[in-house]
Amino acid sequence: MNIIDKKTIAEFLKEYISELTVEEIESLIEIPPSEINYTYAFPCFRLANFERKPPKVIAEELKKKMKLPNFLDEIKAIGPYLNFKVKNKHILNQIFELKEDYGRLRLKIDFQDENRVKIVIEYPSPNTNKPLHFGHVRNILLGKSLSNLLEYKGYNVFQVNLNNDRGIHICQSMLAYKKWGKNKNPNRKSDHFVGDFYVKYSEKLKQDKALEKEARELLKLWEAGDEETIALWKKMNRWALDGFNETYKKLGISFNKEYFESDLYLRGIKIILEGLDKGIFERIEDGAIVARLKEKYNLKDKILVRNDGTSIYITQDIYLAYKKKEDFNYDRSIYIVADEQIQHFKWLFAILDMLGFKEDNYHLSYGMIRLPSGRMKSREGTIVDADDVIEQVENLAFEEVEKRYPNLPNSENKRRAEIIGLAALKLYILKYNPVKGFVFNPKDSISFEGETGPYIQYCYARIASIISKSSIEISPKINWNLLNHEKELFLLKQLIYFPEILDSAEKTYNIHLIAQYLLTLCQSFNSFYTSCQVISQNEELEKARLLLIYCVQIVIKIGLNILGIETLDQM
Repeated sequence: MNIIDKKTIAEFLKEYISELTVEEIESLIEIPPSEINYTYAFPCFRLANFERKPPKVIAEELKKKMKLPNFLDEIKAIGPYLNFKVKNKHILNQIFELKEDYGRLRLKIDFQDENRVKIVIEYPSPNTNKPLHFGHVRNILLGKSLSNLLEYKGYNVFQVNLNNDRGIHICQSMLAYKKWGKNKNPNRKSDHFVGDFYVKYSEKLKQDKALEKEARELLKLWEAGDEETIALWKKMNRWALDGFNETYKKLGISFNKEYFESDLYLRGIKIILEGLDKGIFERIEDGAIVARLKEKYNLKDKILVRNDGTSIYITQDIYLAYKKKEDFNYDRSIYIVADEQIQHFKWLFAILDMLGFKEDNYHLSYGMIRLPSGRMKSREGTIVDADDVIEQVENLAFEEVEKRYPNLPNSENKRRAEIIGLAALKLYILKYNPVKGFVFNPKDSISFEGETGPYIQYCYARIASIISKSSIEISPKINWNLLNHEKELFLLKQLIYFPEILDSAEKTYNIHLIAQYLLTLCQSFNSFYTSCQVISQNEELEKARLLLIYCVQIVIKIGLNILGIETLDQM
C-alpha cells in the first residue's frame, strides 16, 4: 500500500526541485484553508531566492513540467502556490487497511524491542498532607495522554511519580491529628481525612501562633527518627497514598515506579559536596553552598545547601535526575509541573549541566485552572478536590443519561454516566493549550453539543448505530466516483490529516491538537450526516458512505484512546 502524506508530496516534488532537500520541501508544505478544495499546498516563495522569478511564475512553470502521479486527482497552480488533491481512494484505503495503526502511518514498531527510545514522564508529584486537588487533574491528564501518545508512536515510556511526603507541611497535618484526631481511623476517603487536619491546623494557627513552633519541633523529631513520630507519619502517609491510588485508578493511571521525598532529600547533598570539591560550586561567607549561574546561564545564583548543612528542594531533584537515569537509562526525561515552577526547572537543568549531567530534560509546564467562583486555595480549606469534581461531572452525566433513557436499568445508566462524565472532564481540560489557564464549568463540559467529550462520544455512537442498521458489508471495493458531495469531500480531507496531527503533537507535546482535531472531525461528520443520507435505496452509494463513516469511526477511536477516553456504542 502506498502511504500518502506530506512526505509523499515532498518526495514527488523533489523530482522537479533540485535546490531543496525532501525534508526542506516537506517543512514548507501547508494544509490549505478549509474553503480551498485541495489537500496540500506548496508555496514557491523560497524557490524565488534561487530562480530570481516571481513565485507565481515558478508555480505555473512547475505545474507544466509535472506528470500527474497515480495518488493525485489534480495539481493546480493558484497564485504562488502549487495545490495538490489526493485521491479519495488512497485516503480511505490507508485507514481501512491500517485501522488502529493509521495514526502511525510510516512507523513499523516492534513493541518488544528494548532498544526503542526511552522516555520517563514524571507526574503528578502530590503532597501527602491533603487530597489531590483539581490542579492535579490537569497534571494527571496531561501526563497520561502524553504517555499514551508517545507509547502509540513507538517510544518506550516509563511513568513515574514523586510523592512529597516530608517537611513542615506534612508535620502540620500530623500535629493537628495528634491534638484533635483522638487516634481515630478515617471515617471517609482516607486522603480527605488527612486533608481535614491540614485545614484544621490552618484554622487553629489563626488563634494560636505557638502551633507553628510545635510543628517545627515535630519536624525535628521526625528528622531525628523519633519512634512515635515516625509511626504517626507512616500511618498518615499510608492513608494519603491509599486515597491517591483510588483517584488514580478512577482516572486510569498507574506508575512504573513511585519515588518518595523522604528517601531522597538527604542524598543530593553528596552530589553537591562532590561538586564543591571539584570547584563546580562555591561556599560563601556564611557557609552555604551556591551555584554561580549568571555568566553562563543568565540566571540568578542558587543556594544548594544552607549554612546549617541542610538541603533545599532542588538538591533532591538533582539526585532524582541521577536516580531516574540509573533506573531507566532514559533518553529523555519530561517533568509535568505547573508554570509556577518554570524558574525552578531553569535552575535545575543548568545545575545538572554544570555537574556534567548532559541528559535530555524537558519541563512541560501548564497554566492554572479556575472555577467560575475563582482560584482555589488549599490552606483555607476552599480547595476544590479532584474527587469532588469527578463526582460532580458524573452526577451531571447521570442526570443527562437518565433523562434520555428512563427505561434503562439504573446500573447501566450509572455505567454510562461514569464513562461520559470522565470523557467530559478529560476533553474539557485537554482541549486547551497547556500553557493557557482557563475556567472549568462542569455544566458546560457535560453537554452533548459543542466542544465536549460527550459530543465526540455521541458522534462515535451515532456511527456505530448507522453501521448496525445496514446489512451491507463494509469494504474498500466501492464506486469511488460516488463520493463527490462537498460534505463528503471535506470529511475526506479531514481524515488524511490525522497522522500529521499526531506527528505534530508528538514533536511539541501539545496534546490539545488531538482534542481540537477530533472536535473538527466530528463537526465535519455531523455536517455530512445532515446533508448525506447513509442508509439508502442506492446500494452502491450506501456502501461507499458506510466505508467513509467507518473510517471516521476508526480515527475517532484512536484519538480518544490516546486522550484516555472510552467510547460507547450506544448513548
